[in-house]
Amino acid sequence: MAAIISVVPIVLLFILMMGLKVSGWKSALITLILTILLALFAAPALGIVPEKYADVSIYGITLWSVVEGFLKACFPIILIIICAIFSYNILCETKEIETIKTQFIQLTSDKGLLVLLLTWGFGGVLEGMAGFGTAVAIPAAILIGLGFKPMFSAVICLVANTVAVGFGAVGLPATTLANEVAGELTGGMASHEMLCEISTYIIIQLSLMFYITPFLILMMTDKTKVLKNLTLALFVGTLSILIQFSCAYFLGPETPAILGSVGSIIAMLIYNKLFLRHKAESDMVHVEKKKFGAVKTIRAWSVYGLIIFFILISSKICPGINAMLKSTLVTKFDMPTIGNTFTFGWLSNAGLMVFLGAMIGGLIQGLSFGRLMKLLGKTAYNLQKTALTICCLVALASLMNNTGMTLSIATGLVAMTGAAYPFFAPLIGSIGTFVTGSATSANILFGKLQAAAAGQLGLVNDAQFFGVSGNETNWLAAANCAGSEGGKLLSPQSIAIATAACDMEGQDGDIMRKTLPFAVFWILMNGLMVFLGLHVI
Repeated sequence: MAAIISVVPIVLLFILMMGLKVSGWKSALITLILTILLALFAAPALGIVPEKYADVSIYGITLWSVVEGFLKACFPIILIIICAIFSYNILCETKEIETIKTQFIQLTSDKGLLVLLLTWGFGGVLEGMAGFGTAVAIPAAILIGLGFKPMFSAVICLVANTVAVGFGAVGLPATTLANEVAGELTGGMASHEMLCEISTYIIIQLSLMFYITPFLILMMTDKTKVLKNLTLALFVGTLSILIQFSCAYFLGPETPAILGSVGSIIAMLIYNKLFLRHKAESDMVHVEKKKFGAVKTIRAWSVYGLIIFFILISSKICPGINAMLKSTLVTKFDMPTIGNTFTFGWLSNAGLMVFLGAMIGGLIQGLSFGRLMKLLGKTAYNLQKTALTICCLVALASLMNNTGMTLSIATGLVAMTGAAYPFFAPLIGSIGTFVTGSATSANILFGKLQAAAAGQLGLVNDAQFFGVSGNETNWLAAANCAGSEGGKLLSPQSIAIATAACDMEGQDGDIMRKTLPFAVFWILMNGLMVFLGLHVI
C-alpha cells in the first residue's frame, strides 16, 4: 500500500502531461500540491517517514523539503539552462550562428550524419563536460537554426542524450554512485579501483545501446538509407565503445563521455571522407558554399570554444584549479528540521563557466556589455515558465525522498520481483531520474538500495560479466546508473529544457509521448543485459 500511494505523483504527472495534455508548468504545480498533501497526511499514516525524522514535525519536513528543492532547482539547474540558451541567443544576435551552421553543413552534406554529429558527437562532448541540460539545449537550438522542425529537434536530442549521461559533468553520476555504494558497504569513500570497476560495468551494460542509439538517430532522420545507417552506426558505435571502455577501465568515470564523444566525431568525419563524398543531390543538405578564414572561424566559435575551455580548466582534468574553485566562495545553508545542508559553489559550477564563455565570446563577436545584459534579461524572462516547472519538479523529488515515498516505491519493487530483481534494477534508476531529472540524484536516492538488494539476494563478489571478472554488488549498482539514462527520456525536467530550447511552450506532453517508446525499449534492454550478466554469461 505504501508503494502504491507513493507512486501516485508519478502516475499523475503521466496522466496530466500525456493523457490530458496539460502544460508542463501546470502539471508540475498540480502534482507538487498533491504530493504536499500526501506528505502531510498519507506518509505519516503509512509509517514510511524515515526513522531519523521520527521526532520531527511532518509540517517542518514538508516545508523545508520544498525549500531545498527550490534551491537545488535554481542552483545550478536553472542557472545552466538560462546561460546555455543565452549563449545560443548571442550567436543569433551577432548572426555568427549562420557561420557555425554553414561550417557544420560543409563538414558533411548528409542529413543523417549531420544530425548525428550535432546530437551524438557534439552533444556528447557537452554532456561529458557540463551536463545539466546543455547537451539538449544547445544542439536542439542549432538544429532548429539549420532548418529542422522543433519537435524533431527536441525528440532527437533527448534520444541522443542518453549513453553519455552516466559520465556527464566529468563523471559526476558514476562517481556519486560509487561513493554511495562504498558508504553502504564500508562506510567510506570509493577507491579508485571501485570507481573504475563500476564505470566499466556501466559501459558493458550499455554496450548494445552504443550501436542502437546512433542507428535510431539516423533512422529518425532518414528512413530510406537503412544499410548506410546500419554501417555508420556500427562504425561509430564500435569506436565509441572501445574508447569509453578503455577510459572507464584504466582511468575511471571522468573522461569516458568526453573522449568517447570526441572519438565518435572523428569516426564520423572519417566515414564521411571515405564513403559519403559522392552523394545524390536528393540526399544532401543544400547550402551556399563559403570559405571562412581563421579569424572568422575563431570569432564564430568563440562562445562555444570558451565555454568548453572554462569547463575543462575547472573540471577534475585540472585538479589544482578544480580544488581551488570548489573551496572558494562556497555557500552552505543548513536546513532546519530535515537536517540537510544545501551547498553551492559560486566559482565551481558549470553555469558560471557557460556564462563566462558566453559573455566573453559575445564581447569578441561585437556586442557591448549593455546589450549582453539586456539579452540575458530577455532570455531569463522568456524562460520563466520553464523555471517554474523545474522548481516544482525538483521540490517534488526532494519531498518524495525526505518523506520516504521514493524509497517505498523501490522497496516495493524489490519485494515483488524477488530473484528477478536484477532485470528490474535499471527501472529503479529510471524512476529516480524521472522524478529528479538527474542521474546523479537518482544514484543518491537508490545507490545504497541497489547495494542492499544485492545483499538480500545473496549475490557473491566473485563473478564473470561478459568476460570481465568482478563484484556482483557493483554490477547491480551499475544498473542503477545505466537505467537512470533511460529515465532521462521521460524526465519532465529534461523535457522542459527541450521545450525551452525549441520554443515549444505547452508541448511537453507531446514530446513525452514521442520519447516514451524509446524509454521503454531502453529500460528493457538494460534489464536484459543486467540479468544476463548475473545469471547466464
